[in-house]
Amino acid sequence: MYKYEFVKIELKSGFLSAKPKVDYKEVIAAYAKKGWRFKQIFAPSTSGYGSSSYFELIFEKEV
Repeated sequence: MYKYEFVKIELKSGFLSAKPKVDYKEVIAAYAKKGWRFKQIFAPSTSGYGSSSYFELIFEKEV
């Protein structure tokens, strides 16, 4: 059996691009040190143009 952790990463929007407010690589490394395995990144469409204002990192850990 596994449990899952979802970490929301907000994006700062700029002219023609959006960048994460925090370094997602550091978040993944920190969770890995705690025994979590990075499973997936999910970026739902939240605007009329198909872009997103955030993405979620999904981690998995065996229970």
